[in-house]
Amino acid sequence: MLASGQSCRETTMPRSRTEALPAGTQGKTASLRELKGTWQWRMLRAPCRRNLPSPVHVPHAQRQQMSNSSSITQFLLLPFAHTRDLQLCHFWLFLGISLAALLGNGLIITSTACDQHLHTPMYFFLLNLSLLDLGCISTTVPKSMANSFWDTRVISYTGCAAQLFFFLFFILAEFYLLTAMSYDRYVAICKPLHYGTLLGSRACVHMAAAAWGAGFLSALLHTANTFSLPLCRGNAVEQFFCEIPQILKLSCSHSYLREVGLLVLSCFVGFGCFVFIVGSYVQIFRAVLRLPSEQGRQKAFSTCVPHLAVLFLLVSTGTFAYLKPPSISFPSLDLVVSVLYSVVPPAVNPLIYSLRNQELKDAVRKLVTAGVSAAIHCLLYPVKGFHFRS
Repeated sequence: MLASGQSCRETTMPRSRTEALPAGTQGKTASLRELKGTWQWRMLRAPCRRNLPSPVHVPHAQRQQMSNSSSITQFLLLPFAHTRDLQLCHFWLFLGISLAALLGNGLIITSTACDQHLHTPMYFFLLNLSLLDLGCISTTVPKSMANSFWDTRVISYTGCAAQLFFFLFFILAEFYLLTAMSYDRYVAICKPLHYGTLLGSRACVHMAAAAWGAGFLSALLHTANTFSLPLCRGNAVEQFFCEIPQILKLSCSHSYLREVGLLVLSCFVGFGCFVFIVGSYVQIFRAVLRLPSEQGRQKAFSTCVPHLAVLFLLVSTGTFAYLKPPSISFPSLDLVVSVLYSVVPPAVNPLIYSLRNQELKDAVRKLVTAGVSAAIHCLLYPVKGFHFRS
């Protein structure tokens, strides 16, 4: 260690300048040209490596990972269009889809909650499905609309993590709820005498709570695991919302294989639920085919087939988006697939589940009529006893 006030050069140079100078130059002022090439010159130029701590060697790749991962504060989402006219077209298209989903799901929620005749297990599950559809489409579409309207691509790091969590929460809970709904239809058609026993109010609440809870835990696990990875390949997300496969592309650590394993495990669980749903509908179709009435068979098929079509669309596009190999990943293809499983089902579910349901249509008609008449009554006949203060 160096003493206080002692420099590196003092510890390596001789104490007497005259002792260090070559012969013939003692007592004179030696110039740098005279010292150049001698051992005194080399001692002047050499650093004091004996007394300085050796630097810790950090690999360049690791330094780049640490620097880029800690410096990312925002992500850049994939735009639907680059020209202003197409951006505004995308904005108005998504605005119409979101308003239709909001209106349809809102009417189902309000009608089911207000009409006492719809307080049955089937409509209880349908109410939960509408809530999940509203949450799912409200997580991704508004941010994409805002980016197109303001001609930007930016989403904050925290906003991206929140968007990923809530989207996974709603979409996974919806899939688990669809599994419970298929069991409800199976018991109602194939075992009608045991319907009240197998699907009482307590059982329905437990099944719905299990679907919401499983979606929450799965989304929390995937989000925490994804955003714990070091990101060192930029901040451009090749999707119009934050999606796990696109964020994994930004990671250069082998730890991303852990999240890939979780995705594969989740897909196996989802495949098991899908097999259960398909098996339930197969039993339903077998029971329907034994009905003596042709009209009853046609009504049952027209109700169940659209359910299976939307379910197949959700499962096939979601599985393709999360498990496809990187070699067939193209921005335009990824964009279309993501719209098919994240935007289309929440928008068309109200039409599919209410178009052939006469009870629900009557409840919606009654609700709309009562709302319009109440609004007209309030406009034409002000509340009695209300006076402005002078």
